[in-house]
Amino acid sequence: MTKTVAVIDYGVGNLLSVTRALSHVGCEPALCSDARGLERADRVILPGVGAFADGMAGLDRHGLTEAIRRFADTGRPLLGICLGMQMLLDTSTEFGSNEGLGLIPGSVIAIPNTGADNVPHKIPHIGWNRLLPAAANIENPLLKDLPESASVYFVHSFMADPATPAHRVADCDYDGRRISAVIGRDNIHGCQFHPEKSGPVGLQILRNFVNL
Repeated sequence: MTKTVAVIDYGVGNLLSVTRALSHVGCEPALCSDARGLERADRVILPGVGAFADGMAGLDRHGLTEAIRRFADTGRPLLGICLGMQMLLDTSTEFGSNEGLGLIPGSVIAIPNTGADNVPHKIPHIGWNRLLPAAANIENPLLKDLPESASVYFVHSFMADPATPAHRVADCDYDGRRISAVIGRDNIHGCQFHPEKSGPVGLQILRNFVNL
């Protein structure tokens, strides 16, 4: 049976690319801007670009903040992408202290402006980078059937810092700095990169999510 995947539309997100990618992997994407749309969905994707506070304000404005939390409580799969992943955490330090959805314990912090060698590097972190699965999460279903050297596309200045190491599914290395690339707790998942812009690897990750 074709699964219905609700893509949350709250005024902050790359909706067209996400819905096209989902259609490509054989599911039925539906844009959703209210709580009723979430109630009917088999899966939910929370996309997002831009500032954390603006993203949370957009969810609040559409009455979606508590609706997302209720959906997560049902055990149905939820995936956050880029800013959407960051909003899954408790707090962010971007432009002050901001409260997130609190679905995965942890905070969102700035990427250090130097590499491990203390030489300044470019912020935001933009471009392709290799996924480095955590040893404890090597069998995570979101990473199923990925090539060993899988690379994905990042665009971000802040990064997730989960409070529990087990919630780090995969990282990437940016000049010796470890950045959370995939996080997860139970039915809740997040990708800091854009799977919809990451070619065959990104499509496989979306396919894996749809099939959870």
